[in-house]
Amino acid sequence: MSKPNYRDIARHAGVGTATVERVLNGRGGVRPDLVARVVIAARALKYPRTLPDTHRGLLRIEVLMVRPETTFYRRLSRAFERIAATLDPLVVVQRSFTEEMKPEAIARRILSTETPRAGLILAVPNSPLISAAVEAVVARGIPVVHVVTRASGHMGEFVGIDNQAAGRTAAFFIARMARAQGPVVALCHPIYQVHRDRIRGFSDYFLKHPGPIAFEWLGFTRDEEHFSAETLAMVLERHPDLVGLYNAGGANAALISVLQRHPRGRDILFVGHELTDYTRAALGEGIMDVVLDQAPEAQAQRALDLVLRRIGLTDIEPDRNPIRFITITAEGL
Repeated sequence: MSKPNYRDIARHAGVGTATVERVLNGRGGVRPDLVARVVIAARALKYPRTLPDTHRGLLRIEVLMVRPETTFYRRLSRAFERIAATLDPLVVVQRSFTEEMKPEAIARRILSTETPRAGLILAVPNSPLISAAVEAVVARGIPVVHVVTRASGHMGEFVGIDNQAAGRTAAFFIARMARAQGPVVALCHPIYQVHRDRIRGFSDYFLKHPGPIAFEWLGFTRDEEHFSAETLAMVLERHPDLVGLYNAGGANAALISVLQRHPRGRDILFVGHELTDYTRAALGEGIMDVVLDQAPEAQAQRALDLVLRRIGLTDIEPDRNPIRFITITAEGL
């Protein structure tokens, strides 16, 4: 097979041969997105020449997350870092964090054009401002992937677990494993669609399986340690016969601390999310009974696979099914 020429690369990249010549000979004056397309095409056709160093790192995939203080998002960030180290040096994965309660700032970060992007991966809450920003970026032709939660219900691909199934699973364990009959409560952070989906699944299970163990109350904790602790303390006072607790969000450490100090803490069937140092220890102590871990490492890999497929760096079609969440008990540690 003859080696590819400028015309082959131009046809593959959808540009003119003059553009290919300028890019491969480093003459400049070509838009970054076209440069990226030419370099990708040249690599795909195995053009037999080392590309100039100035063309390395042209494809920047930006990952925008929130809450760097939490174990879950640190796990997610480290996963992106590890995977990025295995990619072609042409691809740069830039990780950054923003404040989850500032939708205006998040929208500005999404809309930013300071540095060209080949793709955008978002792990941020949704709001009308953020959703509109996502739509604007997708309209520019930039691939957007939502990981963990959706920042827009209409634009971009989603990588995550089946959150309604996670909520139903939590309800199933509580209904089947509770140590007594009585009320059940759930806690969540309502700004996240995935938390609302979990609560919907949790509620649906109890609606379909009525009985003496019943879902009685839903509390909003904002995933903040102090507020979560106060909310649970209030719940324990309001429901002295509480038999089940489901935390659909974060701040598990604060809830664990409250239950450790309460005389009935180990009598309450507690199901929460994410395997961390806190939840691992709580499982061992009998404070928590079931942890549903949403495998952030698998989510990071799938999200990058989707972007790389969209920008033409791989021909492999990623799996489109939800990420499998992992059910962990003390016996499985």
